[in-house]
Amino acid sequence: MSWSNSNEPTCTASASDAVELLIRGKIHDIGGITVRRVLPSQGRRMVGPVIFFDHIGPGELPVGEGIDVRPHPHIGLSTVTYLFEGQLSHRDSLGVHQSIEPGAVNWMTAGRGIVHSERSSPEFRRTGGRLHGVQLWIALPTDKEETKPSFRHYPADDFKEARVGPVRVRVLAGEAYGVKSPVYVHSPLLYAEAQLPKESLLHLPDDLPERAVYVVSGSVRCGKRGGGLSGAGEMLVFHGGEKVDIRSPHGAHVMIIAGEPVGRRYMEWNLVSSSRERIEKAKEDWRERRFPVVPGDEEERIPLPE
Repeated sequence: MSWSNSNEPTCTASASDAVELLIRGKIHDIGGITVRRVLPSQGRRMVGPVIFFDHIGPGELPVGEGIDVRPHPHIGLSTVTYLFEGQLSHRDSLGVHQSIEPGAVNWMTAGRGIVHSERSSPEFRRTGGRLHGVQLWIALPTDKEETKPSFRHYPADDFKEARVGPVRVRVLAGEAYGVKSPVYVHSPLLYAEAQLPKESLLHLPDDLPERAVYVVSGSVRCGKRGGGLSGAGEMLVFHGGEKVDIRSPHGAHVMIIAGEPVGRRYMEWNLVSSSRERIEKAKEDWRERRFPVVPGDEEERIPLPE
């Protein structure tokens, strides 16, 4: 998705002993569907290498309508798109045309520069339906910021499910709970989806220094003293080195992110880099149409914000 600088999420300190920060995402519209932006926020720019976290929907798109995110550029990051419901059609300047379906992981590495679009397919528009998912941007390590761009699609069947007591966990990237994801990553990280039934508990892995849990639906609490309930649209960022158990008295669907920091990053529009000068160069290249076009989606583009 394309990013704007407005309406950053708000953060508050937490009384829980394990929680460093509670982030409440800010909602905006991308043309028929709401998106809740969680990272970056005023109080926390990144969790590990994750510099951007969008919760897409859930929402219902009527017959004949759909999402149209026109071609736009990225540098210095990987985008990770994961749907719970619905469909998106990905096209990029490498010539990739991929239908994004629920349960699959779609990992696009921009590196030195890529252009892509995300639209609802003609088939989806004919029937309409729900759209619901999450998109992350993951900052690349400094020595890999200018890597060759690539796109990798991992079908839903590629992922094994771990059972942690009654809790079901899909490890989408990294390794946890005895399961290793097939997804290739550029730095140490964990990305996982967990379904917690009523009155269940999940211990978070503690082998990565920065960790957070985002509540997609339901509610959780954590900490030795229990803490208050955190509900849908909220992200709990945890203190490093703390043992973290999340409990769900009523059931919850959550996403877990964790990782090693990659160092300071600048972000402007859809561009991420350890260098301000590199971002300025990318802005100029987009303005002067030096980025490659997207085959099959050459007619439109998102202009550089002024």
